[in-house]
Amino acid sequence: MAKKLAIRLVHSPNGRQPVQRKTAAALGFRKLYQTVVREDTPVIRGMVNRIRHLVEVTEVEE
Repeated sequence: MAKKLAIRLVHSPNGRQPVQRKTAAALGFRKLYQTVVREDTPVIRGMVNRIRHLVEVTEVEE
């Protein structure tokens, strides 16, 4: 089974660098405290790493 990541936006990207705002939007965040579930791939891990100070991540088995 493929692992997935549950990613929750806990800090606002407003006032951050444009690349961080775009990364949050690319992950699918539209609101604060929203949780999105994404496949655990190196690309997604890199995106999460770029905004690690804005999100909480938990692994989900499905």
